Amino acid sequence: MNRKKFITSLSVASVGAAVLNPLSIAKTSLPDEPSVIKPPRLKAGDKIAIVAPGSYISEEELQDSIKNLNQLGFETTYSEKVLLQSGYFAGTDKDRAEDLMQKFSDKSVKGIICARGGYGCARILPMLDYDVIRSNPKVLVGYSDVTALLYGIYQKSGLISFHGPVGTSTFNDYSVNNFNKVLINPERTNLFHNSTSGDDENIYGITSIVKGKGKGRLVGGNLAIMVSLIGTEFDVDYSNKIIFIEEIGEEPYRVDRMLTQMIQSGKFIHAAGVMMGIFRNCEGKQKDPSFSKTFTLMEVLKDRLSSLKIPVVYGMSFGHVKDKFTIPFGSFAELDADKQTFTLLEKAVI
Repeated sequence: MNRKKFITSLSVASVGAAVLNPLSIAKTSLPDEPSVIKPPRLKAGDKIAIVAPGSYISEEELQDSIKNLNQLGFETTYSEKVLLQSGYFAGTDKDRAEDLMQKFSDKSVKGIICARGGYGCARILPMLDYDVIRSNPKVLVGYSDVTALLYGIYQKSGLISFHGPVGTSTFNDYSVNNFNKVLINPERTNLFHNSTSGDDENIYGITSIVKGKGKGRLVGGNLAIMVSLIGTEFDVDYSNKIIFIEEIGEEPYRVDRMLTQMIQSGKFIHAAGVMMGIFRNCEGKQKDPSFSKTFTLMEVLKDRLSSLKIPVVYGMSFGHVKDKFTIPFGSFAELDADKQTFTLLEKAVI
C-alpha cells in the first residue's frame, strides 16, 4: 500500500475518532490542582544540593556535577547517600526519598539539582512529604526520569519545579543562558530562542504540525514517564495546559503507542497546545524483523497529532540534547506555532 495514502487514511480514521469526537473518550478523574507556589530565585553563592533520586551515579559524575555548579557560581552540598548503589538505583527507595526530603528541610539549601535521571523517581513519590515541600519551596531542576518528580511535586504541593539540565549535563553557553534567564535573572516575559548550533541532534528542524497560538500553564517532560503516570494520584490535569514533551531512544512504533495512550486517555482534548522538544535517536533501527518496515518519527507525529485543534510544534530546544531550555513546570506561557516561538508570560521564581 502507498505509505502516504495509508498515513492519510489512518489519520482520518484513528485520529479523527480519538480527537474530533472527544465525548467518546473518558477523561481521567484527577484531584483539584493546588495553588501554584513559586520558589525563591537563585543567586550567586547559594548552596545547591546534589541528589540522585533515580539511578546511581559514579564518583566521577558527582565531581562533574560539582564542577558544573561551581562554574555557575554556586556552592554545593550532598550527603553520602548520593553515591549509594542498589542494583540500578542510587540506594533503596527509602534512601533516595530521605535524601531528597532532607534537602528540602535544610534551610541552608536554596536549590536542588538531580545529578542524573535513569530510572527510579516514580518509586519514591508515595514516600515524599508534600507538606514539608510546600512549606519549604525551593528550586528543583532535572529532566528525563526526573519528570516523575516534577509531576508529583506539582500535583501534590503546587510547587513550580524546572525541566532543565541535570548535574552531569553539558553546561554550554546556550544552556547556561537559558538557566540564568529563568532561575537567576528572570524578566516579566521571556521569549525563548531556539538553538541554531547546526548540530545533528534535530534532523527535522522546527516543524509546525498544527498552526495557531495557545496559552496555558506548562506541564510535561519525558513521554514514557508521562504515560507511566496516567491513572496514578501523581498525574496532572492537562486541561488548558501547554504540554511539553521529549523522548530518547524509542522506535517510531513505541512513540506511536505512547501518543495513542495519551489520545485515548483524553489528555489532549482540552489542552492549550503541544510543544515537543527533540526526540533524539527515535528513528527506526530495524533490529526487529517484525518492524523492519516502519514509518519515520515525523510521519508518526503528524499521524497522531495533526488532527488536534490546538497548536502543535516539534523541534524546540529541550530534551536529551546539549542545548537546553530550562522550562518551569506550572508557569504560564504562550506557544505560537505560526512563528514557532515559546514565551514565558510570568516569572517562575520570586
